[in-house]
Parts: sequence; C-alpha cells; structure tokens
Amino acid sequence: MNKSFFEHIAHAFDTPLTNAVLIFSLILFIILLAPMLLRKIKIPGIIGLILSGVLIGPHGLNILAQSDAVKLFSTIGLLYIMFIAGLELDMNEFRKTRHKSIVFGIYTFLVPIMIGYPVCYYLLGFDVWASILVSSMFATHTLVAYPVVNSYGISKNQAVAITIGGTILTDTAVLIILAVIVGSSQGHLDQQFWMRLALSFAIFLGIMFGIVPRIAKWFFQKVESEKTSHYIFVLLIVFFAAFMAEIAGLEPIIGAFVAGLALNKFIPHSSALMNRIEFIGNAIFIPFFLISVGMIVDINVLFKGPEALIVAGTLTLVAVCGKWIAAWFTQHTFKYSTAQRQVIFGLSSAHAAATLAIVMVGYENEIIDEAVLNGTILLILVTCIIASIATENASKKVVLSGEQDVIVEEKDVIRDEHLLVPIANLNNMEMLLDFATMIKNKKSPHPVTILSVVPNNELAEANLKKARKNLDSTAKYASGSEIEVNMMATIDYNIAGGISRASREVLADSILLGWPSQTGIIEKMVGEKTESILNRTDINIFMCHFGKPFISDNRITLICPPMAEDEKGFSYWLNKVGQLAVELTLPIQGIANHRSMEAIKNYLKKNKINCTIKFVEWNDWDELANLTAYVKDNDLLIFISARVGEVSYHRAFNGIPKKLARQYTRNNRILIYPSRRPTSVFDNYDEVSAMSANGGYTRLQRVGKSLGSVLTMKNKKFSNVKREK
Repeated sequence: MNKSFFEHIAHAFDTPLTNAVLIFSLILFIILLAPMLLRKIKIPGIIGLILSGVLIGPHGLNILAQSDAVKLFSTIGLLYIMFIAGLELDMNEFRKTRHKSIVFGIYTFLVPIMIGYPVCYYLLGFDVWASILVSSMFATHTLVAYPVVNSYGISKNQAVAITIGGTILTDTAVLIILAVIVGSSQGHLDQQFWMRLALSFAIFLGIMFGIVPRIAKWFFQKVESEKTSHYIFVLLIVFFAAFMAEIAGLEPIIGAFVAGLALNKFIPHSSALMNRIEFIGNAIFIPFFLISVGMIVDINVLFKGPEALIVAGTLTLVAVCGKWIAAWFTQHTFKYSTAQRQVIFGLSSAHAAATLAIVMVGYENEIIDEAVLNGTILLILVTCIIASIATENASKKVVLSGEQDVIVEEKDVIRDEHLLVPIANLNNMEMLLDFATMIKNKKSPHPVTILSVVPNNELAEANLKKARKNLDSTAKYASGSEIEVNMMATIDYNIAGGISRASREVLADSILLGWPSQTGIIEKMVGEKTESILNRTDINIFMCHFGKPFISDNRITLICPPMAEDEKGFSYWLNKVGQLAVELTLPIQGIANHRSMEAIKNYLKKNKINCTIKFVEWNDWDELANLTAYVKDNDLLIFISARVGEVSYHRAFNGIPKKLARQYTRNNRILIYPSRRPTSVFDNYDEVSAMSANGGYTRLQRVGKSLGSVLTMKNKKFSNVKREK
C-alpha cells in the first residue's frame, strides 16, 4: 500500500510534467518568483521569464514540454500584448503622428531587408527565396518590451506611439511577403491569389472598423450594469478578430492589434474595465507567452559545430544592426532625443512571434534548413534580452529627462490635488466616481473623498449608520478601478454647510456634485443648496448630470464665456477638460470669442494635451438659447460659468443650471464654476444662509419673480371665473 502510494507520488513528478494542475502551479511559481529574484540584480523581469522558459523547457531540464495547453496560453499572451498595444494607443496622438509612423515603418522594414538580403545571398550562400524570407524576417519585431514602457508610464510618448504604429505596418507587409513566398514555392502565385488576398483583407478591415464598433457601442450601452460581461465581450472580440485575420491570410497578431484599435475609444484608459484587462494580462497571459518563448530556445545549437554558430551570430548581428540603424534614421528625421531613439530601438529590436511564425513556415515548406531554424531561435533569445535591457534603460532616461508625454502643469494646477465627491443619490454614484477617476491627477497621492452629509435631526444616528453602509458599497465599486477613496460621513444642520466644511477639512481643490434638483419657494427664500455651496467655497465646482453612459457621447461641446481665461481656475478646468477628452477619445467643439479661443489653443499646445479641438466663434452672450443650434443630442456639454461678481460672470448666467436642464435634457452635461481668489475670512463662518450682499439681492429678485408669477396666475384664474359668472 505504502509502496504504491509513493510510486504514485513519484509518477506525478515524472518529466516532462503531464498533470495540468501541477504544470499550472509551476508556471505561476515562476511568474511570481523569477521577476522578484532578477530585479534584485537589476535585470528586467521579462528576461527572468524568458530564461526560466529556457531552463524548464524541452531543450533545458525538460520539466515542461510544448503541450497544447502551453501553446494555447502562449498564443493568448501574444494576442494580449498586441491587443493592449492597440488599446492603449493614444488615438489623438496617433492621428497626429500617423505620417511619422509610416516613415518609421518604411525605415524599419526596408533597412533590415537591404542589409539582410546581400548578407544572406552572398555571405551565407542562401538561394533567392531563402534570402528574401530570412531578410524579411529581420524586418519584423514583436512588442515583447512593451510592458516595460507601460510600467514606466511613458506609453503615450510619441516615440512609443510611432513604434507601435510602425509595428502593424511592417509586420503586415512582412506577413504578406511570407504569403507570396509560400504561394510561389507551391506554384500558386497567380492572379487569383492576389485577388483573394486583397478581397479578404478588405472584408476583414470592413468588419473590424465598420461593424464591430457599432456592436461594441450597443453592447456597452445596453449591458451597462453587467461589469463581468464587459470583460468577456472584449475577449470575444479579440479572439474573433484574430481568427478572422487568420482566415483572411494574415497572422492572428494583426487581428488582435486591430481589435485594440477598434475598441480603443470605447474603453477609457482609467476605467475599471481597462484595469481588469491590464491586470489579468500582466498577471497571467503575457508572462505565459514570455516563458513559452524561452522554451523554444535550444542552447545545444551552440555545440553543433561552427556552421550553426556562424549562422546564429550573423543573423543576430544583422537583426540588431538593422533595427538600430532604422531607429537612428528615425531619430534624425524627426529630431528626437537619444533616449527616444533608444526607446524606439528597444521596442523594435525584439524578434519573437512574427519571426518564429515566418521561420517555421519557411522550414515546413523546405525553403530554409535546420541551421537557419536553430540560428533564428538563438536570435530570438538574444534580441529579447537586448530589447528588454535597452527599453528599461531608455525608459528611465525618458522619465528622468522629463520627456514623457504627460500634461505639464502650471503652478496653479496643484499636483497633489484632492477631489471631494458628495453623494446624495446612489443611482448617480457610479458615473460620478468614474468621472472623478478620469479627471484625477494620476500623480496625486491623495484619495478621492466620498462624502455623505446627514441632517442633524432626531433620526440623525440611524441615518448616519445607513449612510456609512451606502458608502461601503461605493468603496466596493471604487476598488474595481483601483482608485483609492476615503469615506467620510458627517452630521450637519445644513447640507451645504456640511459639504463646505468637509471641503475645508480635507483641503479639497474641487467638489464634484450631482445636478441640482428642482427647489420650492422655501428653499429659494433661505438659499438653494448649490448656490450656498458656491457662496461658501472658493474652489472649483463641477455640477454633473450623467443620464447615459459616456460611450453614448460622440464629442465634447465646450461653451466658454468671455474673459474665462482671466479667472483663477482657468488652467485647472481646461486641464481637466483636455484630460477627459483624451480619456474618452472624443474631439472637442469649442464655442468662445476670439480672445478666449486663442487662450485655450495656447494652453493646450503649451501643455501638450493631445486632444482634437475645433472652434465656433460666438459673441452674442445675451442670447444663450441660440447656442442650441451647435449642440447635438450625443454631445457631452461642458458649460463654463462663474460666481456672481467674478470677471467672467454674465447676467445671462442667472439660473444657468435650470436653463441648461431645460434646453439640453438629452445631453450629459457638466457645469463648471472655476475657483476664485479667497473671499473674506468671515464668509467661512456663515453657516445659516451664506448670503453675500450680491447673493442676497439676487435671491430676493428670484423670490419676487416667483411670487409675482404665482399672483399673476391667481389673478388670471380670478378673471376667468368672473367672466364665466
């Protein structure tokens, strides 16, 4: 009994391992341990995963074989890398740099081929088709080092953007060449081949950019509450796109990248869904792929005579030199820094997936021999190590030199900003918190403070417990986005007083409020809640109405009154509007006078905020109702107002929340009151009505109008009754 038990245990550890649970446990152990150990000796974690694959692979200790399960997870990891690269591509920046991406794509495609073909044909003695295939293999690159630039927060740097754009161009071109070479070797290179390839490619692009975005928009709108379904839907699109690309005669990696581009505008970069996509990819799938790359490498090729070493050394040298020269040409063409050139070289020098696909197809079709296959596998190991080290060092230099493509903030835009979000209605909580996540400064160490103010009455204690319970559900939602939140529940005789007091306690820079509700005559007499908050505080106020998902919005319409650029909070709110446009990948339509237009343009340009903006010049600010001609139902409306007495305040702004709610009922809308210079210190202690002289006079005017309208209605009714009699 004991003997059979121990034999059973020993059999479970026979190599290569066959138990699926044990294989998965070993892979997870490597993913956990390898990066941690090698990071101690300043070696990038990616290299640790690749070397671990070499060690445990069939050509190392033979602990793991290239089983179907390993190949499946490896394929998923590769597709994930390409998908995230497409998803995180800043489309506004990509549109601006698409010409540069094309130029880089030409450089990184032609230079390695022009160097590689003579070397293969004349130096190594390959025939024509083998020389073309191997030299085209030099032109490919896999974004193995992309997680490095992502971890350093420079994924939106222009050098990264053009490298990603060039990847899709050069890999597509090389894979088309591969299809041509294979077709030629099989005698299928005829007119029908070209027509089939062109037609299938056109149909693929038509489906991905014509049909998939419509389906995605419908799905995210209709299935808003099912957050798990969103992630499953995204994975479905990725693998379906990879399959369609394969059917079209392309490599699956092209399909995954195109899926990322197609879904780019529907998944904000700071959203909970994006967090889930990146977390699962970086934790499981991408490390699996890197380990599988190492498992392919056969170190024994070094000991198979001088021919294998010569071929491997020559192929590796040509591959590295070709990519470095292409990066050097790109640097001097676009006047990039040395650090940016190194980023381009690091990202584009790794040969893995596409290279392996090409060489395997060539080997199976007997275009190349085993020596080239072994040399290419060694090339994959060396270039992945070089790419990881080069990208790591270059990313550090980019960050240290301040060349990362982020918003450069002025002194009045506080880096350690603190946002306060008072919650009155739990139904609006999720979108308000999503909005806070998108506009919050990523460098700020402060959490977002979620506030609930309970009226101080006989039910105060019970209501406070209920409020804290509601805040717990808010915290649970916030954890999905990995946004740090601070829960705060307080009791106050006056809701507005509680909010303004809390904003001073946490030193808030902005308050994000829900849209003000309808008020009765009593509230008008003692002061409306939102107006009381405005009068009690000097900080930025964002009043938000989000009646539908952000995915429904096609653009941002920004209405900016004259002299708004002279307000203290101008740079702050414009910074946030630009950040929101980048997050949602939406163009901006600005409505302003000429002076304000120029101020907005200059600020966006100076601070490198990559949003697309077009202006409509407007000077008739007495007639705000006429602006409806420029606002569509699917616009996210942002209106810049001002407190009474500020330089950009206009009498037409009186009662602006009600006017906007009445005229733009179908729109998501944000009403912004910029921060102002501090008022009298005694205003902070006005906890009853918060009436300044101007505010009191304005409020009395409104009460008079309300009473007048009521009396007029009664007089009309009395006259009608009198006539009937």
